[in-house]
Amino acid sequence: MAIRNFLPPTLQAKLWGDRKKWGLVLDEHDVDWEKWQKSQLEFYQDNQRQGFGVKVNDAGYTVMSNIDLSGKTLLEIGPGDIRHIHSWRSKPAEYILADIDKDMLSKGERIINKAGITSKVMLLQRGQSLPLLDESVDVIVSFYSLEHIYPLQTYLQELDRVLKPGGTVIGAIPSEGGFAWGLGRFLTSRRWFKQNTSITPDKIICWEHPNFADHIIKSLDKQFLRKSLGYWPFKWIPLVDINFIIQFIYTKKDQK
Repeated sequence: MAIRNFLPPTLQAKLWGDRKKWGLVLDEHDVDWEKWQKSQLEFYQDNQRQGFGVKVNDAGYTVMSNIDLSGKTLLEIGPGDIRHIHSWRSKPAEYILADIDKDMLSKGERIINKAGITSKVMLLQRGQSLPLLDESVDVIVSFYSLEHIYPLQTYLQELDRVLKPGGTVIGAIPSEGGFAWGLGRFLTSRRWFKQNTSITPDKIICWEHPNFADHIIKSLDKQFLRKSLGYWPFKWIPLVDINFIIQFIYTKKDQK
């Protein structure tokens, strides 16, 4: 049972957003959301690409060293700058990049092409089904994206559709909904919002991270077969509340 369930609503709202007030479904026409879209890049540069933020994010990528990518067709949705490439122990035969952001797709494509890997780029609309055949992908990579997707189960069903029998789903999520993550954001990201914008952070937190980590794991367990979970930094204490990152490896369930 997560600590958040025992805290008063006012404190929950400060650490994980005011979910009762703002809900989990974003309003793309909301003034704060429009401001957030314009300040997103600056936020990530200040909070995720320097200092402790880099160490936290990079902690998830090491899970890639646990699988062999040789000869595989790999799909990554929201690939960003593919920082996990440094943890690979082999190269896939084909890399499919999918995103709703054209610029980020171009950036990821350049990295994959530079690595000498055949690439395929798909520009998606929010909520769009993947333009891929059933059971056409060997490996699906997902780093720091499942916390953003709502509704999550429908999305996971779509991943399952395109995954080959015996295929792998691998990646990491932040320990969203855990006490350490909420407190860390309160002391860093939330402070950044207050100092640099007029945006209501409790609203953006709800819409950016609608899914708590423990709920994500339950959804993955429902859709796929769990192979392993890894926690950071306290890998021997598998609790959401004291860790920042959860690595995961799943495979497609036997359909028989």
